[in-house]
Amino acid sequence: MTARLGFGIGWRPPIDLTVERLAGVDFVEVIAEVVDPRRLPESLRVLRARGTPVVPHGVSLGLGGAELPDPARLAHLAACAQALRAPLVSEHVAFTRAGGLESGHLLPVPRTRAALDVLAENVRIAQQQLPVPLALENIAPLLAWPGDELTEGQFLTELVERTGVLLLVDVANLYTARVNLGADPVAVLDALPLEHLAYVHVAGGVLRDGLWHDTHTHPVTGPVLDVLAELARRTDPPGVLLERDGGYPRDDELAAELAAIRRTVREARGAR
Repeated sequence: MTARLGFGIGWRPPIDLTVERLAGVDFVEVIAEVVDPRRLPESLRVLRARGTPVVPHGVSLGLGGAELPDPARLAHLAACAQALRAPLVSEHVAFTRAGGLESGHLLPVPRTRAALDVLAENVRIAQQQLPVPLALENIAPLLAWPGDELTEGQFLTELVERTGVLLLVDVANLYTARVNLGADPVAVLDALPLEHLAYVHVAGGVLRDGLWHDTHTHPVTGPVLDVLAELARRTDPPGVLLERDGGYPRDDELAAELAAIRRTVREARGAR
């Protein structure tokens, strides 16, 4: 059964004290690559002592790449989960390296059956090494590969069917795909097995030269909240998390964004 997480915010070192004192934070997520599981930051120890769940979120495993998952990166993610007593860990449907080169960015996986075979095998390898369930996130695309054989909804659904992996649905990334690629977020949500939903990401972005950039440094916009509402009309999300990775506003502004997210989900529940 998927853990009930509630409403949360991404824990980041520049806002560690803010996260500690914000009211109504039910859980937090931490970027696994910036945590040393042998020496956890004091703020994370405080949150854990309160009983606040902490979810490690990986950004460099590259499960969609042709190479097998890096054992050292997998071991680090597993160690973070154990040190934080995490209910689950999360990563991305993406690749980040090829031929020994690191992209430094989450790159989209071609939605072909051959790519799905590779991704599914890498997911199974990761699941065997992780001490807790794994959830995978849809990324924010700036481009699409030619020759896709499956829609995003079909691709993720078959991945879940083949591996049992959980889903981390990023509604801001679904909106990004709508603006940049013309993909309908409602059609994706309708296709997904939302009974496998682990939690949801919400984040801000900005339109530049006709492309939507998922910056995590801007306020959450109304259209992104609209996608969140569409999801919440279909299912009761186990968790919803606000991501912010820079341009940090005042505490009251962060609290207002969290309140808007809660209100969106609550109103969608009422409509359901």
